[in-house]
Amino acid sequence: MANKKKPVAKKAAPQEPITDGLPVQIEKAEPVTVKPSKPAKPTWEYRDRTYVLKTGKSPLLYTLPSKHSQRKPLLWFDPEKGFQRELRYATNQKSPFVDEQKGSATLGRISMRNGLIKVKKEDVSLQKLLSLYHPLKDKVYYEFDPVQVSVNELDWIELELEALTLAKDMEIDTAEGILRAEYGSAVNDLSSSELKRDLMIFAKRQPALFIELANDDNVQLRNVGIKAVEARIINLSADQRTFTYGEGNRKLMTVPFDEHPYSALASFFKTDEGMEVYKVILKRLY
Repeated sequence: MANKKKPVAKKAAPQEPITDGLPVQIEKAEPVTVKPSKPAKPTWEYRDRTYVLKTGKSPLLYTLPSKHSQRKPLLWFDPEKGFQRELRYATNQKSPFVDEQKGSATLGRISMRNGLIKVKKEDVSLQKLLSLYHPLKDKVYYEFDPVQVSVNELDWIELELEALTLAKDMEIDTAEGILRAEYGSAVNDLSSSELKRDLMIFAKRQPALFIELANDDNVQLRNVGIKAVEARIINLSADQRTFTYGEGNRKLMTVPFDEHPYSALASFFKTDEGMEVYKVILKRLY
């Protein structure tokens, strides 16, 4: 008996939208193109500005170049235009660029008295010349920024506080190692109170260096090595190239070329053999 074929189901026709008898217009959506937004140019802040010589000196009068010449070029490369533009300070012009100045120009001098010059906010042309375009900016002089000064002072105070906190809680042996790295064998004659006092002074005067030494493991290892040599537990040869140990002068290590002997000894103490020697030295020292 032949198999009967199953009837194929008809696809349902798409339903017409209900339009109440009115014709329907289907609009195609146009692709939306998003234009990349250009970064906004920084606006110029109108305020009084002060410019200071970088040398730290305060000469009675110091004159900066105010116009372009062959002997003292005053040019600024414009990356948008692709060429160097001539600069000139004119008291009756709005722009420091020669190609933007119109009519006759009244040239002005840029004179720093006692190591600085204060420029009023109304003199925008001179301010822009000194703040943005002058080739000697940050080479001969810099713009004094009171906000940046306060930030730097705050950073310094926080660094001092961190260093003083470390110094306050530091053990005497570690303190001795740090001061020995700075002052040498003079620390041998200091009492515990004097060590603590000098440590606090050092932390306050040079907080960055103090924190660096406090976090350096080699400082303590070098200190132990120096004390061991002073106590004649280990010996350093006259040419400072060889360390020996014990009464039989057993050779510990040879100092690599162009390396400080106690820095090399600190690295040796970190090895497996050196750790055992270090433990014995600590027992004999303390």
